[in-house]
Amino acid sequence: MMERYIQALRECAQSHKPDFGDGESVLTLLYEAYSDNNRMDNAQIKADFKELYRRLEGMDLREMDQILDPVCILCRDHERAGFVDGIKIGIKLEHELG
Repeated sequence: MMERYIQALRECAQSHKPDFGDGESVLTLLYEAYSDNNRMDNAQIKADFKELYRRLEGMDLREMDQILDPVCILCRDHERAGFVDGIKIGIKLEHELG
């Protein structure tokens, strides 16, 4: 009975590939969940964005968006890469110590 159940689970897993949504892997999904629950808006980041907005003063919204959108994407991508690489280094360290 248990063997049939396990076989059914294997078949289901093979026929239904995982949907990572916007994520590229389990690690990026882990990052997304972490960042959703642990905001990175510390005092330094807030101060840096305040300075950026000060420098953009006088621009219309379209001009500001042309600068801010790529900056925010770049920040997010670097944050995600650092998180994922940190997990990978932690796993490597665990293997080396184990």
